[in-house]
Amino acid sequence: MKKKLLAVLMSAVMVVSLTACGGSAPAASGDAAPAADSGDAAPAADSGSSGDLIKVGIINNDPNESGYRTANDKDLKEMFTKENGYDASFAYSLKNDEQITAAQKFITDGVDYLLLSAADTAGWDTVLKDAQDAGIRVILFDRTIDAPDSLYEASIVSDMAKEGQTAVDWLAGQNLPEYNVIHIQGVMGSAAQQGRSGALDTKVAAESNWNIVTQQTAEWNAEKAQQIVQSVIDAGTPFNVIYAENDDMAKGAVAALDKANISHGVGKDVVVMGFDCNKWALEELLNKNWNYDGQCNPFQASYIDEIIKTIESGGTVSQKTIIMDEKGFDASSITQEDVDKYGI
Repeated sequence: MKKKLLAVLMSAVMVVSLTACGGSAPAASGDAAPAADSGDAAPAADSGSSGDLIKVGIINNDPNESGYRTANDKDLKEMFTKENGYDASFAYSLKNDEQITAAQKFITDGVDYLLLSAADTAGWDTVLKDAQDAGIRVILFDRTIDAPDSLYEASIVSDMAKEGQTAVDWLAGQNLPEYNVIHIQGVMGSAAQQGRSGALDTKVAAESNWNIVTQQTAEWNAEKAQQIVQSVIDAGTPFNVIYAENDDMAKGAVAALDKANISHGVGKDVVVMGFDCNKWALEELLNKNWNYDGQCNPFQASYIDEIIKTIESGGTVSQKTIIMDEKGFDASSITQEDVDKYGI
């Protein structure tokens, strides 16, 4: 792959360590179909300047999926701009087949890099092999896939299994006499769903006083989560834990509790758990309305940028998988400083 002049100049001042985080400058992007939401994407670079820009195709989940995804998309758009040396196009979908179609289009368009947050872990081998054969470098972000690591340059991800285990360990530490759990899952097959579901499934199978009242996907959606919880309430089935795999679904679940005048939070009838650490969700913990929130770091753009600069300068990416550091927050110990520092 031909190195771009601008990238070589940028690499002269590059720090090759892959430990940074966050994003930077104003957004500018093209867009590529299929796109669930192309947002405020700007036209692609004109032919007079595109030769100096690194061409990237970015495939992500719908930015409206959750507060986490909105922050993730914003971070990418702020980094992959013409001012930063990129000609970026974005495609969005929550469906694997649509994402694969977008990847095939980006390959046909001749991007230099394909950046991927996969809707599902399976089904990517063929299209990533096509990208490799075309000389296109693939970088995964946010989510892992079930494919040989020879098909991509690096993977910048959260440890979803650890997120789930941290949450379940916290819940076990509450020492409830009985755990009757409404388990609201994210999009089935996604790395986040698999990781956050796995630890709970294992615990329930091992402990006689842990029971799943219902286990359904709300596909990250608050309204669907509210419907799931409302159906349990209407059936009169006892429960004392809401384990929702993102903050938006926890919010929907709480709306159903409030409608039924069921108390929730610290010292109340129902333990409420979410993931992603939206600022508003951490404020719910601070106010003792929720009990736990698991962090999922959405800021991967600077990691990706540094990997691209390393490759463009002829260097070697030293880490195939970069795991971002994350934690869980307890309503009994969270502070305003935590909300301000970690809320997205």
